[in-house]
Amino acid sequence: MPDAASAREPAPDASAAAEPGGWPAVNVPRSHAPGVVWPAVPDWRQAVVLGLLHQFNQAQWWSPDDLWHWQRAQAARLILHAQKHVPFYRKRLKRVPILRDGTVPEGAWRRIPWLRREDMQNQYEALCSQAIPEGHGRVSAVHSSGSTGRPIKALRTQLSVLFWEAFTHRDHDWHGRDRNQTVAVMRHAGEGDDPYPEGTRARNWGKEPTAVYDTGPCVALNLNTPLDQQVEWLQRQQPAYLLTFPSNVERLARHCLETGARIPTLRQVQLIAEVVRPELRELVRAAWGAEVVDTYSSREAGYLALQCPEHEHLHVQSEGVIVEVLKDDGTPCTPGEIGRVVVTPLHNYAMPLIRYDIGDYAEVGEQCPCGRGLPVLRRVLGRAQTTFVLPDGSRRWTLLSSGEIRELLAIGPIRGYQFVQTTTDHVEARLVADRALTTDEEEQVRGWLRHKLQHPFAVTIAYRDELPLTAGGKFFDFISEVAAP
Repeated sequence: MPDAASAREPAPDASAAAEPGGWPAVNVPRSHAPGVVWPAVPDWRQAVVLGLLHQFNQAQWWSPDDLWHWQRAQAARLILHAQKHVPFYRKRLKRVPILRDGTVPEGAWRRIPWLRREDMQNQYEALCSQAIPEGHGRVSAVHSSGSTGRPIKALRTQLSVLFWEAFTHRDHDWHGRDRNQTVAVMRHAGEGDDPYPEGTRARNWGKEPTAVYDTGPCVALNLNTPLDQQVEWLQRQQPAYLLTFPSNVERLARHCLETGARIPTLRQVQLIAEVVRPELRELVRAAWGAEVVDTYSSREAGYLALQCPEHEHLHVQSEGVIVEVLKDDGTPCTPGEIGRVVVTPLHNYAMPLIRYDIGDYAEVGEQCPCGRGLPVLRRVLGRAQTTFVLPDGSRRWTLLSSGEIRELLAIGPIRGYQFVQTTTDHVEARLVADRALTTDEEEQVRGWLRHKLQHPFAVTIAYRDELPLTAGGKFFDFISEVAAP
């Protein structure tokens, strides 16, 4: 078998009805058998992803009852593993029964206490599995500040990453994306990340050595690039698809409408991490003639819901996760009601998150007229990303990467953090720590924040026993008290 990173073999006489790059506007997986280009012969990793995707395509049409049965069957396997190999769950799940059909009874499931973010922080070691099933692959870590402000570290297996990849391909398929085209990404804001004027360019939408499909290029630009330069870069890159945050798209689309700038190649805008308002969809259509596609995911739990290919609401990705929307008393919300989002990724045995209160709120929808049995979320609330305003009126994005969180926590015994912009030149860093930081450690925090925001803010360190929540029970790790221009 050739190496996974080997170039695509030339297609025989593929020029007819081809795109400018010479390939027809159809997508065929990468083949690993010498002399075979179509139908593709995948390697083992690609075969797993394609096999999962095939099952997703079948299961999406099952009834809600059938989906719930198989979710409870998989949850039972996860519970048995957690009872035996995860110290945190031994007492918590001790009395959870498994029925003769191999499923968890619904009533017993509803009685399992919610896993809180403070559990993940305070009992991290106890939540780590002491054994990983054979075939689940190596374990890696992800970091998230999340919506409670207390940074968390989670573990995931290689198998759970393959599920992530399969759901990514489902999203591409649902929304008719031509993988031969260029995708542009604006999601990183760190100094030196994807700098203008060129940004960065990768050969594939995914990780090139292990990609299931050969694709067009993926280009990326720093979020803090001024709007006029973002537009110029997009016009130069000619992407068919753009992935970024709703707040950036809103500013970018308004800028294009005000200046008359066009991005004629843009077909679709994929939005992540924040609430997508209905008016934003209309704004994107007016500015670019493109459609908006929403995505609901988290670093620690993976894909939670994807936008329906026929409607603007979201479908829970039931093949990989149980998503419950619950009232404060723990009972399920009915269509039209808003409740807390509690999730259970079903295939991550490195750190099982069983009935995990993720910190978001969502509104339940009716069963979708598209015919899919996957549950509907009419909208997800509470996901917002703050920007800080600089003296010249420009903004700095505050979303933290996993690596940036890791760097901050490595400075000292920091258990929680919140950064409040009080003026265009001043930030108060509120820290929950096991002890007061040393003078050197405090300077490292100031340097970390200035590097992150790319501005020489005056930074005041303030210690807190706990960090405040909003009236709705939410937490924001960055708050700006400065009015946006």
